[in-house]
Amino acid sequence: MPSDSFEYGVDKLTVSKALRIAEGKLKGYLSPACLEKVSWSKGVVDKMAQGEAPVYGINTGFGPLCSTKISPEHTEVLQYNILKSHSVGVGDAIPTNMAKLMLILKMHALSQGHSGVAITTLERINWHIEQDIIPIVPSQGSVGASGDLAPLAHLFLPLIGLGRVIYKGVEVDTKTMMDSEQISGIKLQPKEGLCLINGTQFIAAYATTIVDKLHSCLSHADIIGALMVEGLLGSHSPFNSKLHALRPYPGNIHVAQRMTSLLKGSQIIDSHVDCDRVQDPYSLRCIPQVHGASRTTWLHLKELTEIELNSVTDNPVIVGDNESISGGNFHGQPLALPLDYACLAASELGSISDRRIYLSLMGVAKGVPKLLMENTGANSAFMMLQYTTAALASENKTSCFPASADSIPTSLGQEDHVSMGSISGRKALRVIENVEKILAIELMCAAQSFDYHKPLKSSKMLDRVHELIRASITHAEEDRVFSDDIAKAIRIIQERSILKCVKENNDSLATDYNHLFDQY
Repeated sequence: MPSDSFEYGVDKLTVSKALRIAEGKLKGYLSPACLEKVSWSKGVVDKMAQGEAPVYGINTGFGPLCSTKISPEHTEVLQYNILKSHSVGVGDAIPTNMAKLMLILKMHALSQGHSGVAITTLERINWHIEQDIIPIVPSQGSVGASGDLAPLAHLFLPLIGLGRVIYKGVEVDTKTMMDSEQISGIKLQPKEGLCLINGTQFIAAYATTIVDKLHSCLSHADIIGALMVEGLLGSHSPFNSKLHALRPYPGNIHVAQRMTSLLKGSQIIDSHVDCDRVQDPYSLRCIPQVHGASRTTWLHLKELTEIELNSVTDNPVIVGDNESISGGNFHGQPLALPLDYACLAASELGSISDRRIYLSLMGVAKGVPKLLMENTGANSAFMMLQYTTAALASENKTSCFPASADSIPTSLGQEDHVSMGSISGRKALRVIENVEKILAIELMCAAQSFDYHKPLKSSKMLDRVHELIRASITHAEEDRVFSDDIAKAIRIIQERSILKCVKENNDSLATDYNHLFDQY
């Protein structure tokens, strides 16, 4: 296979590879090795479907109907009915890229040869991925066990000609798309409906996206925090490696090293070396401890997510020529807990950022005026920007109650403990998107405070970052519609242009912990 390809069911899937496949930068293949495994498990299922011995989900009903035997002539009807009956999702559709990730993750899980899926079904799923014809999936309705039943049912309705899809950039019903493409729905075979809707791909797709977005927030927070340290004439001593060697959490050490590298060679440091300030407030002084703890949380989520991406999470699973095991690999608890942890870690990143914004308005640094403007009174200056970050930080705090702490029995008591991991993922992503906005506002305030130290220079890296910001957002000395500037700052965060700037202009940010925190 070419180097820019990925073999479903054979290669190890990572967060980065999953995202690259979704972006069209990496091509997924059904290799001969994969097809051999898939054919084997399909043959086992076919034999079980014709047998007299009851095998859950193959020749029996589902959930509370697990003791109801299904005749061979009705097994096909059962597969169609399970997709239709389980399509009970409500709410706004999830983002198209999230639904595409779900397709990719399900492809990889089914391709491992333990589910009994037909090759024709895999080929149709892969066709949707390659043609970028993505099903519409409602955001609400999963309790995270037995897997993400409702979202996955909606995801695969188009296989049988039902549901709606994004086709050539427009939402249409599946029949319209099929008529245009001159194709028809596929014929589902024994167990296929069940293996399509059973699994954790909704939760895992959110976890994959969160690993990527939270990493971006963490990287931005260090850079913007360093810019704020300079703008507020903060001390660099809290980032000294000797200090962190005495409490050697890898996340803390990594952030301290990044801060030291970002601030290296600053003239601004020398301008306040003899000042009478003994210690900075915690929001500056404890950046390594707070950002570092959130990085450790991110690492935990990344490691568990990549286990999940390479797992078989439907039920039952085929493990031998005449053996299937009915168990609970579909239960979302292994990701629900770390997603709730990541939600808290992201919220804390926004909380300390809001505190730095507030600090920047107080006029605590020599030469930096209150509210970050010389002529206040007629001008409210940057005061209201912190109102917005306070609102966002508060909203995030209300989302930190762990969804995984709740469980409501379903399926007439058969599913008497569920993970609620789908809710964990949705609210964690919402918190991270709020943190992006908070960091964008801190970026504006840090750049404004930084301006007042000119013509002194900071480090080469921070001067470059400041120039990049000022190319889009000009210095303000009178009130204007700041929401326009905020929108530009959010775009800088989301496009990650600051991260690219830092990477291109400074190799010294590499540390002993890069292999943990800077790659996925």
